[in-house]
Amino acid sequence: MSFLIPAAYADAAAPAAAAGPAGSGFEWVFLIGFLVIFYLMIWRPQAKRAKEHKNLLGGLQKGDEVVTSGGIIGKVTKVTDDFVVVEISDNVELKFQKQAIAATLPKGTLKSI
Repeated sequence: MSFLIPAAYADAAAPAAAAGPAGSGFEWVFLIGFLVIFYLMIWRPQAKRAKEHKNLLGGLQKGDEVVTSGGIIGKVTKVTDDFVVVEISDNVELKFQKQAIAATLPKGTLKSI
């Protein structure tokens, strides 16, 4: 069976060429550059959005006009720790988790729609 697989012999010059770490400085610069780009383009904007959303949810109060992540527009009638009751029409109220609130609208937006 060994006649199908030829024997591989090591080159005598290969260990001498690989003796020194010639490109190790460039590899560190590349790694650090990659980490900086990762921080600036992915982690930082996501952390900023999360902080803004947390502030939005913390500032919710009765009478605010909001949009849910599902696109439902309404006025907040009750706020608890985890849930928000939103009035979407006369005598029609829906209960949402606070996390489902995507944005607040300026006062009077519902009347203009």
